[in-house]
Amino acid sequence: MFDFLKYSCTLLYVVSSVFLCIFGLHRYYLVHLYSRAKARHASVPRGAGFLPRVTVQLPVYNEMYVTERLMRAVCEIDYPRELLEVQVLDDSTDDTSRIAERCAAELCAAGFDIKHIRRGTREGYKAGALAAGCAQASGEFLAVFDADFVPPRDFLRKTIPCFEDPGVGIVQTRWGHLNRDYSLLTKAQSVLLDGHFVIEQAARHGNGLFINFNGTAGVIRKKCIELSGGWQHDTLTEDLDLSYRAQINGWRAVYLPDVISDAELPVDMNAFKIQQHRWVKGGIQTAGKLLPSVLRDANIPFKVKAESMFHLLGNFSYLFLLATIILIIPMNFLWERIWLNDLFIASVTGVAVGTFAIIRFYILAVSEAHGPRAREFYKYIPVALSVGAGIAVNNAKAVLEALAGRTSGFVRTPKYAVVSGRDRWRTSAYVSSKGMTTFFEVALSLFFTVQVAYVLYMGFFIWIPFLLLMQFGFTYTAFLSIYHGS
Repeated sequence: MFDFLKYSCTLLYVVSSVFLCIFGLHRYYLVHLYSRAKARHASVPRGAGFLPRVTVQLPVYNEMYVTERLMRAVCEIDYPRELLEVQVLDDSTDDTSRIAERCAAELCAAGFDIKHIRRGTREGYKAGALAAGCAQASGEFLAVFDADFVPPRDFLRKTIPCFEDPGVGIVQTRWGHLNRDYSLLTKAQSVLLDGHFVIEQAARHGNGLFINFNGTAGVIRKKCIELSGGWQHDTLTEDLDLSYRAQINGWRAVYLPDVISDAELPVDMNAFKIQQHRWVKGGIQTAGKLLPSVLRDANIPFKVKAESMFHLLGNFSYLFLLATIILIIPMNFLWERIWLNDLFIASVTGVAVGTFAIIRFYILAVSEAHGPRAREFYKYIPVALSVGAGIAVNNAKAVLEALAGRTSGFVRTPKYAVVSGRDRWRTSAYVSSKGMTTFFEVALSLFFTVQVAYVLYMGFFIWIPFLLLMQFGFTYTAFLSIYHGS
């Protein structure tokens, strides 16, 4: 029994470490792709004469603090009024509906074509609302904005010209951050998101690989939606699902990194975890649904298939991270010291290579996002890495739920219209409570505190920076989850 335990733990440890290192090394590849794409960066098409009818869809559900801000911002978009329709797709069950109805009436009186649409049901969640709106939309193109966004005035002037190419089905823009400087948590999130929007999306698009529509701050050709199977709600990431189905069917997706649509970052740790859980679980659900089709399709090049695997399966890294870090101490007791030295050297090398790849990735993201001001934000990269590790329990749970086929409702991320340090949200109606994962995060915080003491005692000082990142991440995540949920 002891030998079985020993070899089982060792196999799990080795497999987890190897795959964790592979996912880390993949960040080097993305940096390479980004550099290559940047060298041939093309400007945004102008197309001043191309002015089709556009429907802007605003799916909202219990967003009383931000809905009016969004509606008024959309109506300030620079586009001919006679060619612009706005749909407020309102599934709310609280005061949001009254606010949206009043605001829509005011904007209608001012001459805007804006419709407040109530379904009377929440079937299909956001995907259901978008599908219902699509059926009524008069526009040839559909722009989508979530409730926490504030689109720039020139959004349609810069995105719609891309559709002069009849093969383009989707245009996605980069997310900015309305409240990046609000707290340490929002600064960490901004680094993580910039990694995706500044590096990943640009790298994939610039090298002819599949990218994803991010569910907001983008435009989709109505015909593309219809011919790709429409909005479907069998995953929690209806946006990722549709964008992959569209590209499998031959539509092209365009990414515009120079068009920035600002959004509100979650200021509540528990809200952030809700958002992450939905994204991670939906990503794995989409992988199970569509990755086999991508791999079987003879018309899709090998490089696209390979990158799609990393894209859709990347969230497995949270499982590998948890397995690797939890097994560090048990491995010390299961093997003789002489064999452990070899394993120790291999583990340190693998973790170091993977970690340095991720650090390099975010250094480039911060540098590209902030330009001359980048030095002000480099110091938040370790915090971002710690927060990314600290939510590993939350996200690993999402992966396991998806693998087990466990269905769950679409839980939206609460927004509070928090932009500056003067804004308050703790007494708001949507404050989230802490989940069960918080108890595991507390346990891992204590676990890593013990690990730091242990490696100091054993003299394995090379592990200290890595373990401190983990210890801070789980402690910070657990503390804020309890504090914000109290």
